[in-house]
Amino acid sequence: MGEERAFGVGPSRVEIVYERLGDRGAPPVLLIMGAGGQLISWPDGLCAALVGHGLQVIRFDGRDCGRSTRFDGAGEPDFGAALAGDLSSLAYTLDDLVADTVGLLDVLGLDGVHLVGASLGGMIAQAVAIGHPGRVRSLTSIMSTAGDRMTPPPRPGVPPPVAGPPPTTRELYVERMVAGAVTGGVAADVEAVRALAGRVWDRGWSLAGMLRQAASVIGSGDRREGLGGVAVPALVIHGAADAVADPAGGRATAQAIAGAEFLLVDGMGHGFPPGVWPLVSARIAALVERAERGQEEGRTSPLS
Repeated sequence: MGEERAFGVGPSRVEIVYERLGDRGAPPVLLIMGAGGQLISWPDGLCAALVGHGLQVIRFDGRDCGRSTRFDGAGEPDFGAALAGDLSSLAYTLDDLVADTVGLLDVLGLDGVHLVGASLGGMIAQAVAIGHPGRVRSLTSIMSTAGDRMTPPPRPGVPPPVAGPPPTTRELYVERMVAGAVTGGVAADVEAVRALAGRVWDRGWSLAGMLRQAASVIGSGDRREGLGGVAVPALVIHGAADAVADPAGGRATAQAIAGAEFLLVDGMGHGFPPGVWPLVSARIAALVERAERGQEEGRTSPLS
């Protein structure tokens, strides 16, 4: 059906642009992307693979990115001050992003979904599972952490992410994304990366919006204790070559959730190269199937 717009989402009453793929009667999987990531940042091929496993996929532009509500009047956050404890420059917090996510479920009429979050999206998904357990059927956290520090010290032998001044034109942005995609020896379809980067720019890439999203997690604290109370089936996926969020953060997340699976994926960094789509989609689908089966058994149990 293409992109749609939800109005009056959550307590902030933001507008959220989203897309639903697959059979509306299939188990719903809500994809939450990381800082600055748009709905199209979830690769079309990965989404198609999830749909092929019999799932309904919902992906969306979070606040401050793509075609959803912007907070440009707030300016850019002061990271130094925020990390020192002064959060006054933050336009919003992780709690606001959580409220947006739950609010979108309300607008879509979805009582419960299977949450899949990447990077900052993983943090949002974890926080939703902790604070709104009745809305979550399963939890998949990808390339994320359970705390408020995304970037640990560089690991030996792992190149740092691409640095330099922020891109100011479409051409510079596209080339920056291409350079980032091939960092760390991860195989990448350069032309596909270039095409996607162009689409992201055209839909409204915003450096300030990305920074506001990224800063929202500062001060949110360590979620490991809260994750200990998560009772739904959970999967934690991390790229072995991730130079942004160390795989140790993924392991710690999995260890915090009783019974969670941990999957370390070779050939994957802080992104979704085509080579990992079959494995990642299959493992998410298997988790969803297990969760759906458990819910069905719970409904038919004579003790329920």
